[in-house]
Amino acid sequence: MSFRFITKSIHAYLIDYPVAIVLIAMPFVLNLGQSGPLAMWLSAVVGVAALLLAGLTDHPTGFVRIIPYWLHLWVDRAVGVVFVIAPFACKFDGVDAWYYWILAAAVLFTTSVLNAPEDPVTVRSRLGRRTAA
Repeated sequence: MSFRFITKSIHAYLIDYPVAIVLIAMPFVLNLGQSGPLAMWLSAVVGVAALLLAGLTDHPTGFVRIIPYWLHLWVDRAVGVVFVIAPFACKFDGVDAWYYWILAAAVLFTTSVLNAPEDPVTVRSRLGRRTAA
């Protein structure tokens, strides 16, 4: 069994909208912003953008479906990289920094390691067989 099990449907139904809501709500629940207001608002703004991205992506839960799924994945990965860099660039510390580093690890691991290929590889029926000359 492959460990790359997060398909386009799983990503659409179980990840996009719940994660966007968590990104909006958790800064307030965790009382982020002790290092500065950007520590709280970065996550909330990214959460709102994630809702918009999910609604515009060409997958089962997209409303408008104008953004290809492969581009959606690359935007997710770029957000992961931003979450890695933000604590250093914005001088977040304590819970503020750890919040973004954990999010970054989760986003990058999910979209890079656990993400299933979009199109399954087809098996050619004559592959490896000799043909008569």
